[in-house]
Amino acid sequence: MPEEREREPLKFAYWVPNVSGGLVVSTIEQRTDWSYEYNRELAVLAEDNGFEYALSQVRYLASYGASYQHESTSFSLALLLATTRLKVIAAVHPGLWHPAVLAKLIATADHLSGGRAAVNVVSGWFKGEFTALGEPWLEHDERYRRSEEFIRVLRAGWTEESAQFAGDFYRLRGYDLKPKPVEVPGRAHPEIFQGGNSTAARAMAGRVSDWYFSNGKDFDGITEQVEEVGRTAREHGRTVRFGLNGFLIARDTESEARETLREIVAKADVEAVHGFRDAVRQAGASTGDHRGMWADSSFEDLVQYNDGFRSKLIGTPEQIAHRIVEYRRRGVDLLLLGFLHYHEEVAYFGRHVLPIVRDLEASLDRTAATPEPIGVRP
Repeated sequence: MPEEREREPLKFAYWVPNVSGGLVVSTIEQRTDWSYEYNRELAVLAEDNGFEYALSQVRYLASYGASYQHESTSFSLALLLATTRLKVIAAVHPGLWHPAVLAKLIATADHLSGGRAAVNVVSGWFKGEFTALGEPWLEHDERYRRSEEFIRVLRAGWTEESAQFAGDFYRLRGYDLKPKPVEVPGRAHPEIFQGGNSTAARAMAGRVSDWYFSNGKDFDGITEQVEEVGRTAREHGRTVRFGLNGFLIARDTESEARETLREIVAKADVEAVHGFRDAVRQAGASTGDHRGMWADSSFEDLVQYNDGFRSKLIGTPEQIAHRIVEYRRRGVDLLLLGFLHYHEEVAYFGRHVLPIVRDLEASLDRTAATPEPIGVRP
């Protein structure tokens, strides 16, 4: 069990469906749309139903059921301008961006939104995107070395005057970004998120990232990651917060929720799932200890392409809320959620699941704050 530490209430984020095809690789009906109009309404609905963050996906090529994609940074800015409280995280690829150029863009978005811009640094799993753009495809651990430098340059640009940096991938020679991002209490700069399951990803998160995103995991899987990344962070005098991916199917009865999952998998786009599996297989196999993303994912897991079913957020509001709070107890600070029918299910989450989560959190915190009774000597 990870060490006990004072926790804020769980935060919730949602995957922005800015990529066509929805969040499952299945022919089941998904009343979800990738258009800006749909997403603008969704962003307002989400911030009114307990969501503090949204994550805009990044794809550059049609692939695995996603024929069309809106670019993540511009789409994120549009959602920031359509909302008043939601923090929007733009996924970006080192190797396709120069970090100082991105630092400038995010600083501008931060000013336009009153300090609500963030980034998710994606080291890359889809070789075809890089080769199609004529960019080199680095070996697995080298991609994470580049990402670490990328984050260090971002942070230098946002926090230092006349920033200097000399790395193997990036250089700064007196870079003076102005204006800096908005000063927000409790935030040194726009938040930096990062994913990846591998040893290299975990070590990098402990050294440089603000948040570590995990693919879907059961209780034991996320506990292991929280302990390992947290240990590395402490060795570097840092703290890291933890996000967990989950595909949420909340229904009035457990049987309804289970039937929805069964139908999603039964109607999986088999060719697309196999194509995705073949493309990501190297992501786990290319690491020396085979701990990379999707290293042990089954066909069913890959129908939700970030292993969202493995977090088992499927059932009644009460069942899901209890499981969510157990994840919090094990060190999770944020749940990154996907849905089948976004508008309806985000609203259902806000009405039926979130109130139970908050009640359970309050009860858990009261219990944790109650001192052990002192025995009276006879």
